[in-house]
Order: sequence, then C-alpha cells, then structure tokens
Amino acid sequence: MTQVNQSAVIEEWIDRLKAGDEQAREQLLNCTCERLTSLTRKMLKDFGRVKRWEATDDVLQNSLMRLYRTLADVQPANSVEFYRLAALNIRRELLDLAKHYYGPLGLGANYTSVDMGADQTATDRKVLDPLASVDDPGQLEAWTAFHEQVERLPDDEKEVFDLLWYQELSQAETAELLHVSERTVKRRWASARLRLHKTLGNQLPEN
Repeated sequence: MTQVNQSAVIEEWIDRLKAGDEQAREQLLNCTCERLTSLTRKMLKDFGRVKRWEATDDVLQNSLMRLYRTLADVQPANSVEFYRLAALNIRRELLDLAKHYYGPLGLGANYTSVDMGADQTATDRKVLDPLASVDDPGQLEAWTAFHEQVERLPDDEKEVFDLLWYQELSQAETAELLHVSERTVKRRWASARLRLHKTLGNQLPEN
C-alpha cells in the first residue's frame, strides 16, 4: 500500500472515530501496526541502554496502549496528526523507561546482566553485577534530551521533523502529505535542526 493510499484508509477511520464508532481506535492501530513497529524500532535504537532491558514488541505494546487512551480524548484531523500522536506516545514511553531504568534507584543504573558461559545453568548465567562501563550513559542522556527538545519544537517544525526524522519519509512525500511545497518542507526542516543544535549545545547525539 502506498503512503497516499494508507493515509486515505487512516483518514477514513479517523472520520469514523469522530462519528463515535467504538471500533475506530482499535482499527486505527491495526491498520498502522507495521509502520508503528518500524517507527518504534527506529526510536528504540536511540535508547541503546533501554534496549538492553526492553524489546521492540514490549515498547510498541505499551506505546499502543498509550495511543489508544490518547485517541479517546484527542481526535487527529488527518493521518499526519495521527502519526504525530503516535510518535509522541512512543517518545513518552521511551523517556519513562529511561527514567525507570537509569534514574537514581533504577535497576539499569546499578546492575547489568552478565553471561558467565555455556557450562553454567540458565539461572547461573543470568546474574547481576555492578554495571560495567560498556555503554556510554552520556549518550542516553543526550538522546533523552534530544527527544524532549523535539517535543518543544514549534508545531510546524515538529510536524516536518516527525515525518522526516522518525517516519523517514522523503521531503517530496512530506510536502504532499502536508499540502505544502518542498521548499517549505526544506525551510522548516532546516529551522528545526538549527533550533535543536542551538538548544543542545550545537551538537546532536551520535547513533
């Protein structure tokens, strides 16, 4: 299904949601599940230390529950707004997980699982030792700050940033969905990146 065709399907279910169809929220999640899975996988990569504790499917499931509840109170105007809501809920789930695991009392901040070898039992192999410095906690903090600042972008810039960065659409596809020119997309994209660079000390996190 092309991006435009899928957008038409999504907007049909959005219209039914506005009309009070009780099945519309579930159907919106069902028809976008594949794309939301891809979006969750991409965003989870930015939270490498969270990924040590949570799989894509688990993050997706919790994010979908958040999105389902959100759709009870917020009715997106179109497919673009729907995916912005989806990205917002995935970001919030990942940020909450980062705080859960790597806050002052978080399990991930103090311990890590270590494989002791094939000759040990399954129980013996999964032990908790003081956290080794195999990952850079600064990168987790940097990505957390990055996603928080994305939420604070002006609406027109955040709209473009969501589509290009998180959903990996082309600038042409983004322009078509937003009913604006590619030149406008380029301008908003450049402005958003410049704003994030300045806010984050002229440096974006590394993958």
